[in-house]
Amino acid sequence: MDWYKRFKSKACILKMKAESKEEALDEVAAQILSSGLVNAELGESIRKALHDREALASTGVGMNVAIPHVKVEGLTEAVCSLAVCKEGLEWRAVDGAPVNILFTVIRPDGPTEEHDPEDHLEMMRWIAKLARDTDFRAFAMQAKTKPQLVGLLKEMSSN
Repeated sequence: MDWYKRFKSKACILKMKAESKEEALDEVAAQILSSGLVNAELGESIRKALHDREALASTGVGMNVAIPHVKVEGLTEAVCSLAVCKEGLEWRAVDGAPVNILFTVIRPDGPTEEHDPEDHLEMMRWIAKLARDTDFRAFAMQAKTKPQLVGLLKEMSSN
C-alpha cells in the first residue's frame, strides 16, 4: 500500500515553532485543521485527543521521533502529518532524547468505507520502520520544502 499518500504537504510542518510538547500538539492540530482535510468542527476534538493520548503515555518512540496517534469520532479516513522541529522538543521519549520528527496520525474511531483498522496497523508498522531509519531521519531534517518532505516518504516507501 502507498502509505505516503496519507501525508499531504498542506498538513505537514517543515519548521515547527513550538517550544514544548503541548505547543507542538496544538501546532500540528492547527495545521491539520487549516489544511482543509478535516471539517472545522473537529478541530477541538483533534487537539483534545492528541493531548489526552499524550497524557496516557509518551508517544516519543526514541531516536528523536514521536508518533502521536489518535482516534477521532466524525472522521471518515485517516489524516496524517509529518512535522520537523530542528531545535528538538522535550517529549519524555523512551530513550530520553529530544524529539525532532513527529509523525501524527488522526484516524476514524471505527471502520468506514475509506478506513480499514487492519490497514491502519500496517501503516503504523511502516511509520515505525521509517522512524528507525537513520537515512530517513537525516534527510527529513534537511528537507527544504513540504513537497520535498512528502517526496521523501514516497521515496522511502519503495524500499
